[in-house]
Amino acid sequence: MAAYKVLIADDNSVDRKVLSRVVRNQGNEVIEVSNGFEAVDAFREHNPEIVLMDVMMPGLNGKDATRKIKEIANEDFVPIIFLTSLSDAQSLADCLESGGDDFLTKPYNHIVLQAKINSFHRMSEMHRTLLHQRDEIARANKHMLQEQRVAKAVYDNVAHAGCLNADNIRYELSPLAVFNGDVLLAARKPSGGMHVLLGDFTGHGLPAAIGAMPMADIFYGMTAKGFGLREVLREINQKLKSVLPVGFFCCSAAVDLAPDRQSVRVWMGGVPDCYLLRADGKSIETLSSRHLPLGVLSGDKFNDQMSEFPMAMGDRLFLWSDGIIEARNDAGEMFGQDQLQHTIRNSASPLNVFDDIQTVVNEFIGESEQDDDTTLIEVIMSESLHDTREDSGQNKNSNNANANSRGPMDWRMEYHMEASTLRTFNPVPLMNHIMMEVPGLRAIGGQLYTVMAELFSNSLEHGVLGLKSSLKGSADGFMEYYRLREERASSLQDGYVRVTMQHTGDDASGDLTLTIEDSGDGFEYDNSVLFKASDNTYSGRGIPLLNSICRSLKYKGKGNIVEAVIHWPIESKTDNELAQTTDAFPSSEACDD
Repeated sequence: MAAYKVLIADDNSVDRKVLSRVVRNQGNEVIEVSNGFEAVDAFREHNPEIVLMDVMMPGLNGKDATRKIKEIANEDFVPIIFLTSLSDAQSLADCLESGGDDFLTKPYNHIVLQAKINSFHRMSEMHRTLLHQRDEIARANKHMLQEQRVAKAVYDNVAHAGCLNADNIRYELSPLAVFNGDVLLAARKPSGGMHVLLGDFTGHGLPAAIGAMPMADIFYGMTAKGFGLREVLREINQKLKSVLPVGFFCCSAAVDLAPDRQSVRVWMGGVPDCYLLRADGKSIETLSSRHLPLGVLSGDKFNDQMSEFPMAMGDRLFLWSDGIIEARNDAGEMFGQDQLQHTIRNSASPLNVFDDIQTVVNEFIGESEQDDDTTLIEVIMSESLHDTREDSGQNKNSNNANANSRGPMDWRMEYHMEASTLRTFNPVPLMNHIMMEVPGLRAIGGQLYTVMAELFSNSLEHGVLGLKSSLKGSADGFMEYYRLREERASSLQDGYVRVTMQHTGDDASGDLTLTIEDSGDGFEYDNSVLFKASDNTYSGRGIPLLNSICRSLKYKGKGNIVEAVIHWPIESKTDNELAQTTDAFPSSEACDD
């Protein structure tokens, strides 16, 4: 039997000696005191495991001494057994109320005494074990919280690296846990416009948020390189399909804002119906999911087709996760799609819709507990989306950080594309990626993308496909132009586009020459003649921008070859220089003749 350290406090020396002998004979160590003050001092000095305390003692009685000892012991469990000849229930209850754990009536039964000592020792051991486990849990929790803070910082740096703070976006993210199962991404396209993606992963917290990391990395990386949203979605789907466990997926809504076309292209898979609110606040168009969520289908079965809708300046697109629709009140009722649509229709102004949705949903939920991640975003078509400057995007820091790294300087490459490639492949992101290998060009990646995209589009659309920009004289004509583009590209059998890139320079400056040749008939041109850029709302916008970037632009051959020279670092041109270069290059309408 284990030996315990027992403190005995009794002012009756005979009773104290008798009890001490019994306890010692049972193999325990005994400390004797004769009053409450001595008991408190002895407890501080000897730290006994069990205290046998007489109730009635001079100076400091047993109940008051017990309160002090319990205060000293703090969270440690030290059993105190009262020694008493009292028999009335209230007196015994008062002993327990003062902090006592049990009582032993006189005369003492040594068998009962030993049983109580053994029992309380087991309870003390259990209490120490619980305290140890609690401390271990606390240390583990502190370590976990630290890891979560680091992981959350990494997660936010990756997932929120875009332009969610752009002036045409308002959003609210309300996670159920530290990590959000909903993900919201936005990135400016190098050619102007914006990609936006709302994702709702299966589940909540960290398991749901893990998939957001590769999704965000692909989304931002491919958008910055100029890939179209369909290619981005296909790559994200392939990645999620390969890394997520069975049964996990991401319900998503992806948006491609095109301010030059004043349209929006949308891909929706598994998300609730969303709404396109016109600037007048009266017309609402419902957008519904037509696809399965990302990460469900294999690459060969994945459908990346997008729906296109006209979206004029000031029109607003509202997207949300199912956490908004399925929000519950105290009665367990869901907020629902109908009430959300009612809120939008009854809002006083389009400017108030976002705030009205937040207010109505919060009032509906009341004090009930949140049971899902909730996300709401408003995206507005605005003139600011035309901005392609690098400092308006999300990669400014990374570009600046790499501006002085080493890369190729003097090189030349040619890329020849036949009809079978031109039908389905967009080479602009690949060309832009190659140009970004030159450190000095990284700071103007957006401008380079604009030049390459504009010149390649002109060569393909006007040269190979034979489209006329005069079609784009109105909104209907604009849509017809791109319908014909899709039709002619899908049936293209002959033709080519050849891109030649040549760079010369050093660490401080350089010249990039882009030459694009197409198989079209060309047109009659005279580079010495001044041509005005078009004032058409739906076309001709790219020419002034190209001339603000390029050192020179000119046609060659029969008009089917165009050469652009970009000098870096780009120096700001004066208004006269911009006017001269803008007038010296024919507009896209002139290229059709």
